Amino acid sequence: MDEFDCRTKIVSGAGAVQRLADFGAQRLFLVTDPFFYENGVARRVAAASKAEHVEIFHDVRPDPTVELAAEGTAKLKAFGADLIVALGGGSAMDCAKAMTFFAKGDAKLVAIPTTSGSGSEVTDFAILTHNKVKHPLVDKRLRPAMAILDSDLLQELPASLIADSGFDVLTHAVEAYVATEAGAFSDMLAQEAFRSAYGALPASFAGRKEVRLKVHQAATMAGMAFTEAGLGLCHAMAHSLGGMFHVAHGKLNAVLLPSVVATNAHVAGAKYAQLARACGMGGTADTIAVRNLRNNLIRLRRELKLPETLAQAGIAPAALRSAMNDVVKATLADPCCNTNPMKIEDFLVRRILEEVTGRV
Repeated sequence: MDEFDCRTKIVSGAGAVQRLADFGAQRLFLVTDPFFYENGVARRVAAASKAEHVEIFHDVRPDPTVELAAEGTAKLKAFGADLIVALGGGSAMDCAKAMTFFAKGDAKLVAIPTTSGSGSEVTDFAILTHNKVKHPLVDKRLRPAMAILDSDLLQELPASLIADSGFDVLTHAVEAYVATEAGAFSDMLAQEAFRSAYGALPASFAGRKEVRLKVHQAATMAGMAFTEAGLGLCHAMAHSLGGMFHVAHGKLNAVLLPSVVATNAHVAGAKYAQLARACGMGGTADTIAVRNLRNNLIRLRRELKLPETLAQAGIAPAALRSAMNDVVKATLADPCCNTNPMKIEDFLVRRILEEVTGRV
């Protein structure tokens, strides 16, 4: 029996932030990063809510920590908001979701992603870092009441961020499609998310702004898919490496995904082949279709100028060797391994890390 829970209302298109006024909020607490605070976007978004009282928490940094979330929670509780808005990328949304959860109030949460990657605007997940380890927080109360996908907020994205976050979309879709909890609804969403993002990313990266909403929508579809289906080894490894070395999540996914596909293909080859064929990559035999999928991921990675090894991503081989045991331990403890299509063991993680280490 398939079950699919889609509680978040999704509003998409130019000027969609104006829908904040639908909530009739009087006290708005907005969570964002210094960039959107300093360039005035946070204030413009807050104004769209028509709330009489506004407080902007603008201290979010990449890989938000438990301590930062605790600080924000204290300010949120003291302010007494009736509407909470997360504005930014995955870090801002993770932080706002955690703060909303820990505050234990009645305020609605609205997520407004400004990058096309994390899918956090429709998920039950938030990631917080503590002592260089990323800890997933999973609870249905973390899912926002509304996700606003406003194409006006995507026009000035740098190409490097489009590439990083875009490969995160592809990874979410691929991992959700073969995850152990995948079903008919999550499969349809994952497949369409992959097809849309894979087709539109090169044009978006090259500067064609009219296709950016398509990638944005694909990120949300992928988020809906993995919320129900789960993720896998690629994300578990990216979480452990990102927590220790502070490398962008999308870059790590780009390095790891082709190797993870090759590893999981021993048990998930048929599903990978279905995805490849659905996206026009051909291959009558499953092994050929899987090879085509992997090769096309590698080709797109190069086209988007993403790193091909951990060394190229900024993790020195010597530093990785020193931290190897900790990386493996954190990977195996990550909940994403629970829905990977094959059982993950110590030697598999080490083998992939050795394969993608690279040279300085």
